[in-house]
Amino acid sequence: MSIRGVNISIKGLGYRYSSRGNPTFSNLMLESPRGEALAIIGRSGCGKSTLLHIIAGLNRPTEGTMHFDDKKIEGPSSRWVMMFQAPHLFPWMKVSQNVGVGLGFAGWPEKEKAERVAEALKLVELSDYADTNVQDLSGGQQQRVALARSLVMEPELLLLDEPFSALDAFTRASLQRDVRSIAKRLGFNLIIVTHDIDEAVLMADRALIMAGAPGKIVHEFAVNLTDPRQRQDPAVQSMRARLMDAFHTAAQVAGAPAEEVAEEAGAESSSVSQHA
Repeated sequence: MSIRGVNISIKGLGYRYSSRGNPTFSNLMLESPRGEALAIIGRSGCGKSTLLHIIAGLNRPTEGTMHFDDKKIEGPSSRWVMMFQAPHLFPWMKVSQNVGVGLGFAGWPEKEKAERVAEALKLVELSDYADTNVQDLSGGQQQRVALARSLVMEPELLLLDEPFSALDAFTRASLQRDVRSIAKRLGFNLIIVTHDIDEAVLMADRALIMAGAPGKIVHEFAVNLTDPRQRQDPAVQSMRARLMDAFHTAAQVAGAPAEEVAEEAGAESSSVSQHA
């Protein structure tokens, strides 16, 4: 696969669900260079998922502009692909058929489609399951099928809306590691929305913390860690502590109870740590 990333420029972005309602966020500024893995961390309700949907072209902003490589973005495209919490596979199809469905809609010849699907399945380590019905796969394997379906389109940008939150700790950790590895190998951008601090540390080159109502970016951290990243590594633990402190501070300034903030940010991370 020949995939490259994209330079993302967001200026003065704002969104509100109705003309009379309060803004979800306003005047948001964001730059992300080609090939960057960017994590956006925040409590539920801060606008991070809405922002991701706008970047994907699924929602239109009420103000501001967004450019990819100097081209204004006003809708969805196969150049950027979004993965959700549920894999949304076609249950009556085999793995290979699910992965190739987008290529089929695009009118690809069968031979070229089969080659591209085989390459994508190899990337996500599912080559042996090409002819398996997706209903016979585990939850983690189904998310790998969804990942392969995204990669087969050779996107410049992969957007992740907490896609691993429903998986067990071991499967989640494996996918976090593999998605980052594939993104770095192929050179495309990642934008990850999460409230899991560990996920941000393990997957991102840079982490942004959103808070407030309307939401805004209140902290930014460069995650300069070597790969592969291990939870027990002291550098990983140090970065996790820094992000956790900033997350707590931002959420409490925004008016959230301390206990609620700790529960939301730490529940998934502690679950993984206990199994590590």
